[in-house]
Amino acid sequence: MVENASLELLSGARSDRRTELETFVLEAGEPRFRVEQVEAWVFDHDARSFAEMTNLPTTLRARLAERFSLTPLEVDTVARSRDGTIKHLWRLDDDERVESVLIPTRERLTLCLSSQAGCALGCRFCATGDFGFRRQLRSAEIVAQYRESRRVAREELGRPISNVVYMGMGEPLANLDAVLASLRGLHEGFGLGARRITVSTVGLVPGIMELARRPEPFELAVSLHAPLHELRLELMPIERRYPLPELFGALRAYQAHKNRRISLEYTLIDGVNDDRELAETLADLTHGLTCFINLIPFNPIPSRPEWRPTPKDRIAVFSEALEARGVPNAVRTPRGRDIAAACGQLRLSRNESSSSDR
Repeated sequence: MVENASLELLSGARSDRRTELETFVLEAGEPRFRVEQVEAWVFDHDARSFAEMTNLPTTLRARLAERFSLTPLEVDTVARSRDGTIKHLWRLDDDERVESVLIPTRERLTLCLSSQAGCALGCRFCATGDFGFRRQLRSAEIVAQYRESRRVAREELGRPISNVVYMGMGEPLANLDAVLASLRGLHEGFGLGARRITVSTVGLVPGIMELARRPEPFELAVSLHAPLHELRLELMPIERRYPLPELFGALRAYQAHKNRRISLEYTLIDGVNDDRELAETLADLTHGLTCFINLIPFNPIPSRPEWRPTPKDRIAVFSEALEARGVPNAVRTPRGRDIAAACGQLRLSRNESSSSDR
């Protein structure tokens, strides 16, 4: 683990560590412009170590490494899909592992990153919950996924990351302080526009309201997956804590604060939540809310062998039923299925292979 004596320069906004860094540089007898040089290496050149900062004196680099940390992540596994998707399993400093995914399309390059090692919420269609909650990620560990992935994007894909989504392992709003700090790090430190960053939640109402109070226009996505209490409870245990009426009350309050469209994520599972009547109920539930619904074919996981993705023709019926009621929606094209790109699948497959090797 990172020792208490090491301050993580990726923790929080760029300004959060500037005072400590400036004090350190001046006490080392170096001119103030060294601070700008260090920050340029960290936020503009994606430095993973102080040794990379070749325009700094060798003695200063050594002293910086004793006082500060750049939170380097080590590659445990990398998988590349035929469709261009690249998934990394990163090893953290305590040997925990988390995933991030680079998803290229013609228009954008999206990074999906993790906010927790594992997840305690137990959504039945998600592989992450199958190995439980391990620990919260520090804000610097979240931001480091962006730093490492930006290097990969530049070196392998030749293009910048355009969008970031907190849709990897874990529930972002269950790690609220670290996630808010990481949002500041991405926005103020690395200069990523707030509207290009989406925070996804299963519906933790206090966290939604905290995001509503933030001045930055970060985007919000909500994992819904069912428009009825009993069905959603079967799929997502969080429904017991924050049932649909309370959740949608929070979403309407959020929209009143932010005046931003909300994305709703709806995974379609054959014979479970894909009936046309449920599309009608979903349209009723979202009435008056400015939203966009992403319809996601279920990505099979080993723990649910009885579940299959809804066939394309039935997805079309569900989509058309929403469209007829004036609810904008789109069917998300599955990406990276040949490399287990859904949340938690690569880590789960590595756990299983490690166990079989023993």
